[in-house]
Amino acid sequence: MASTTTYAQFIALDAGALWQVLGDPSRLPEWHSGYRSVTVDDAIAVGAEGSYVQTHRVAGPLHRRFAPPFTITAYNPGRHMQLTQKEPVGATIIDFHLTPADGGCVVTDKVTVTGPASRTLRSAVPHVTDRVDFARLARLAGLAPVDDALSVVLAGGSGALGQHLAADLACRGHRPVILTRSINSASPFEQLEWDGRTVGDWADILVSGRPVAVANLAGKLVDCRPTERNIALLRDSRVDATRALVAASKLRDSPIAHWLQASTTAIWSDAGEQWCTETTPVPEGLPQMTGVALPWEEAVSGAHTEHLVVLRTSIVLDNQAPAMKRLADLTRVGLGGRVGSGRQWFSWIHIDDWLAIARAALGLDPAITIPDGVVVGASPHPVRNAELMASLRQALHRPPAPPTPAPLLRLGAIALRTDPALGLTGRRARSQVLDDLGFEFRFPHLDDALADLLDN
Repeated sequence: MASTTTYAQFIALDAGALWQVLGDPSRLPEWHSGYRSVTVDDAIAVGAEGSYVQTHRVAGPLHRRFAPPFTITAYNPGRHMQLTQKEPVGATIIDFHLTPADGGCVVTDKVTVTGPASRTLRSAVPHVTDRVDFARLARLAGLAPVDDALSVVLAGGSGALGQHLAADLACRGHRPVILTRSINSASPFEQLEWDGRTVGDWADILVSGRPVAVANLAGKLVDCRPTERNIALLRDSRVDATRALVAASKLRDSPIAHWLQASTTAIWSDAGEQWCTETTPVPEGLPQMTGVALPWEEAVSGAHTEHLVVLRTSIVLDNQAPAMKRLADLTRVGLGGRVGSGRQWFSWIHIDDWLAIARAALGLDPAITIPDGVVVGASPHPVRNAELMASLRQALHRPPAPPTPAPLLRLGAIALRTDPALGLTGRRARSQVLDDLGFEFRFPHLDDALADLLDN
């Protein structure tokens, strides 16, 4: 039995520059958040041995005390390095690959755990779980923005989706600038402090001489109880931040070239069997859905920009996203049955496809020009809830599970402090705009997306 996780990222550097860092195991702690320390006893070559300590709070101390040395079992300079760590019943195999691509390389971190306890041990093994690790690697290897590189001002850049976008931009040689309420000294990105409500010193970045774009992802997570107070917090966290950005943009003499405004397909609330595309009217809907999303979109009116794309994003599938982790965890413990009737639609998009759309909306993809206005960020193949849960069980190698009746879900939502409507309602969304542009999704089908994201 084996469990494998793979994570990959394009970096705009040649293999030689990347290998100076990637090819030296002792440098892993400098960029890889999974390692606390790594030592190699001999010259780096096949057969050399060494030891590592994970950052995992439980596995790290145990591994340091009891684990045997690892062995370098493959070493092809500029291409591939493999470390094999023997375990009590099996082995951990850590592969780093460099694959040349147009303008740089794709770096892949692949971790395989073998043996009867592979799935249990997998969570304790060092592996890239955050694209930010690759941004640190790129910086260590010498990738730095050129003087006229695009500065992308990221509101909401401290969140999971914002960190993905910031890291992806940095790995491609652009300059992400994070607007944040709390500066993180460990971040590899430029940060500016703001309160998310008012124009302050942070606005200087918008009126500087740098080429600049805006990506507004700011907003409190929707995974909360649908009380009046929480709904007001959800709405205000989005509307206030957007209005502050709009006001700051008006300080410029010339318009901002590109503006990516986040929104959500939940703006259509519970849409039943209707296909939701860019031209579908917005209904009167649930307060935590339409009642939050519509004012969010309206707040960007008047932004001083040449190109404005409002990206109505569906559920983003990412193995670190809260929604994905909750669904996977429930499935792993045997609660992977359909929810309610199971007929509610689930629109989704793989994180890599979302990033590709975001880059195009920011004017960074010469092959695609996204027109101004609303764009739906969703795979062309939504599924019903019953299909979603069946695919999750298949991907996680779990047997059929009993359904979760709607009354039980509502009761469980109280304990989990979440909104049952998140599981009992849905949208059948797709993008006519992207289809007309010939945009090609890397992961158009759910089974392929889950196979890429989940341990297998």
